[in-house]
Amino acid sequence: MCGHRGRKDDPLYKIRRILHTRTELLTDKQKIRLFESLTSHDAHAAVEITYQVYQQLIAAYEHRHRREGKKLMYKILRRIRTGLPAGLTELAQLGRSLWNRRADILAYFDTGVSNGPVEAINGRLEHLRGIAQGFRNLDHYILRSLLHSGQLAERVNAL
Repeated sequence: MCGHRGRKDDPLYKIRRILHTRTELLTDKQKIRLFESLTSHDAHAAVEITYQVYQQLIAAYEHRHRREGKKLMYKILRRIRTGLPAGLTELAQLGRSLWNRRADILAYFDTGVSNGPVEAINGRLEHLRGIAQGFRNLDHYILRSLLHSGQLAERVNAL
């Protein structure tokens, strides 16, 4: 975000939701707004490159043929590890981290399964642990954890 502008005046602030949406799902109006916002200022070049990498990663994961998707993913990982323009330090760091974990990332294409659901539940439990520091009774903590992560509150009328 540009330091001289207010948050709501920044073109990137106005397109923040668009940046989280797959290109194929954007309307023509949103595509125009995205293009105009990213090309309006030289400082937005880093966001544009990062957005392109993001879209390429998604496309590789959703490729119809796993073998081709795996090849595509490997090429993307290699490119963001070594082939980025200077000044994209955050994306370069991400590229190095993804390259170090490439075996795990590429394993998805061999198995077709992800640990995403497990990580989602773990994230919820970590959040609960952070907000439930006052629980002294382990049984209450376990029950609260199950209610929070498993969405069991709908089934239990007492809460």
